[in-house]
Amino acid sequence: MGGGQKRIDAQHAKGKLTARERIELLLDEGSFEEYDMFVTHRCTDFGMGDTKMAGDGVVTGWGTINGRMTYVFSQDFTVFGGSLSETHAQKICKIMEMAMKNGAPVIGINDSGGARIQEGVASLGGYADVFQMNTLASGVVPQISMIMGPCAGGAVYSPAMTDFIFMVKDTSYMFVTGPDVVKTVTNEIVTAEELGGAKTHTTKSSVADGAFENDVEALSALRRFFDFLPLNNKEKPPHRPFFDSPNRIDESLDTLIPDNPNKPYDMKELIVKLADEGDFFELQEDYAKNILTGFIRLEGSTVGVVANQPMVLAGVLDINSSRKAARFVRFCDCFNIPILTLVDVPGFLPGTSQEFGGVIKHGAKLLFAYGEATVPKVTLITRKAYGGAYDVMASKHLRGDVNYAWPTAEIAVMGAKGAVEILYRSELGDKDKIAERTAEYERRFANPFVAAERGFIDDVIMPHSSRKRIARAFASLRNKDLQNPWKKHDNIPL
Repeated sequence: MGGGQKRIDAQHAKGKLTARERIELLLDEGSFEEYDMFVTHRCTDFGMGDTKMAGDGVVTGWGTINGRMTYVFSQDFTVFGGSLSETHAQKICKIMEMAMKNGAPVIGINDSGGARIQEGVASLGGYADVFQMNTLASGVVPQISMIMGPCAGGAVYSPAMTDFIFMVKDTSYMFVTGPDVVKTVTNEIVTAEELGGAKTHTTKSSVADGAFENDVEALSALRRFFDFLPLNNKEKPPHRPFFDSPNRIDESLDTLIPDNPNKPYDMKELIVKLADEGDFFELQEDYAKNILTGFIRLEGSTVGVVANQPMVLAGVLDINSSRKAARFVRFCDCFNIPILTLVDVPGFLPGTSQEFGGVIKHGAKLLFAYGEATVPKVTLITRKAYGGAYDVMASKHLRGDVNYAWPTAEIAVMGAKGAVEILYRSELGDKDKIAERTAEYERRFANPFVAAERGFIDDVIMPHSSRKRIARAFASLRNKDLQNPWKKHDNIPL
C-alpha cells in the first residue's frame, strides 16, 4: 500500500497511477518478480526513526514485455514523496547491476521529490552511485526513463544519461533548479510547466524523446517501443512475424518528388511506405523537425531511420538536427541496429547564430557518429545532396554499405545557380548566357550518374521499387563484420 490509502487517493486525484499500478500496466500480466520489498531506510535524524515504510519509496524487480525480459524500478510518490535515500538508491543500483549481468534493459519510472533532505550527504552519495551505474550500463543494455511526476535537482541527471526519456504531459516535469530558486537568483518568474514540462523538453531543449497524454497511454506506447529494441549489445535486433511482402511495389512513390526542385514534399510518407505495415515509431518528433529519426521494421527486423525533412527549413542540417541525429545513430550502433538514411539535403544552415553556436562542432558530431558506426548502413538519395552535407549523410566515403539514388537525385558541391555565379563570374551581366550556363550545369550535375560513374552510388533505382531494393540490401548485410581499430574509447567532438 506504499504510503497508505490517503496518499494513494491523492496520487489518483492528480491523474497519476501509483508505482505498482504502473508496473502492472507496463509488464505482462503476472510476470513481475519483486526484489527488496522489505528494505527500509536507516536514518534516525529528524524523527525519521519512527516512520519506516517497507520498500522505502521504490518498487524494483524484473518482468517481461511481450515475453522479453526487462528490469524495472518505479518510484513511489506516496512514500516520502518518492524521495531518494541511501537504501532507495541501493535498490536501484542492485537491479541495474543484475540487468548488466543478465543482459536485459532497464526501465526507470521516475516520480520523486528529489534527495531525501533528512539523510543529507548519504542521499547525495546514493545519487552518485546511480549515476555511476548509468555510465557503466550505457551501451551495454538499453536504458529507458519514463518521467511520470516531478524530477528535479540531482534526480534529472540519471535520466539524462539513459538512452531515451519519455514524459507525461501536465503531470511530469524535469529541471535542475525549480521555479522558486530561479526567481530568487535571476528574478525570472516562471511556472514549473514552462520551466521543465513535457512541451519544453520535447520542443525546446531536446531532453525528452516524446510526451504522452497520460500514464496509461505512456505505458502502452512504451510497450510498443520496447519491441523495437534488442535486449543487450551482444544481441541482434528482435525479429517478429510480418505480413507485408518485401517485394511490394509502390507506384505512388514515382510521383513523390515534385517537378519544381524548390517545392517541398513530406519525407514521412516515404518512410511509412517503406516500413513493414507502415509502422514508424518516431523519436523527438517536435524537436529539430528538419530531420526525422525513429524505428521501422523491414522483413520483421528493426531498422533505425534518419531522414532529412524537406517540409521544414528545406531539410537543411543545423545545430539541433545534427545533435538529434548523431545521438540516434550512436544508439543504433551501440545495439547492432542497422541504419537507413534517406537524403534530401541542400547543405548546412548559414548564418551568424549557427556559426556562433558552434555548427562546426555540432555538425561534426553527426559526421563522427556515421563514420564510427559499424552496423549495416543503407543510404537512399531522393533529391538534393549538396556540399559537405552529402558527405555527412552516410555517404559511401563514410563506409556506407549500399548507397542508392533515385533518378531525381542531384549530387553536387552546390546548386546550379550558386555554382554558375562562381564559375562564370565575368559573364554575370549577360542574363541569357548565365541561363544557358545554368542549364548546362544542371544537365551535367543535377543527376546521380556522375556519382554512379565513380562508384559512389551503387545503383540508380526507380522510386516504386525502393522497399524491395532496400530490404534486399539489408538482407545481404545480415552477416556484416566490421571492426574499428582498438581504442579505450573515442573522443567525439562534444
